[in-house]
Amino acid sequence: MKKELIIQCKKIKLVITDVDGVLTDGGMYYTAKGDSMKKFHVRDGMGVTLLRRDSVPTIIVTKEQTQIVKQWAKKMKIKKLFDGIQDKKKVLQQICNEFKVKENETAYIGDDINDVDLLKSVGFSACPNDAIDVVKNNSDYVCSKKGGEGVLREVVEIILSAKAKM
Repeated sequence: MKKELIIQCKKIKLVITDVDGVLTDGGMYYTAKGDSMKKFHVRDGMGVTLLRRDSVPTIIVTKEQTQIVKQWAKKMKIKKLFDGIQDKKKVLQQICNEFKVKENETAYIGDDINDVDLLKSVGFSACPNDAIDVVKNNSDYVCSKKGGEGVLREVVEIILSAKAKM
């Protein structure tokens, strides 16, 4: 791991993530009745657990408002869910105030154009391997995993590995 990345990750006290395209593959499954479903990777759930054990809260910030995300967040004991957020950068200060952290002590994982401003504002930014190019160009780290394949867990391992080198 690059020295600069280790320095950035050592400071992280809170991890924020998007949902669609990060925790999921971005696909939407629909039943004949019109219900939608999403697939989450179990390794991301363990990533949340590992962060919690290290006293690092996980926050979700997403444009979508679905019961699926609410249920997953509840099951995984996500510290806070911000859903229906159009301008994700605007909630960063609220998050920092509520959790008593600085912007450079937060990490964010995003994959699309509406994530760029938030990616530029945090201490450590990451994206899935299949994120759009503008996101890759504005992220500190591009994961080896694609969205829905354990991206959060990959980022968690980088952060916790850096913290272990303190």
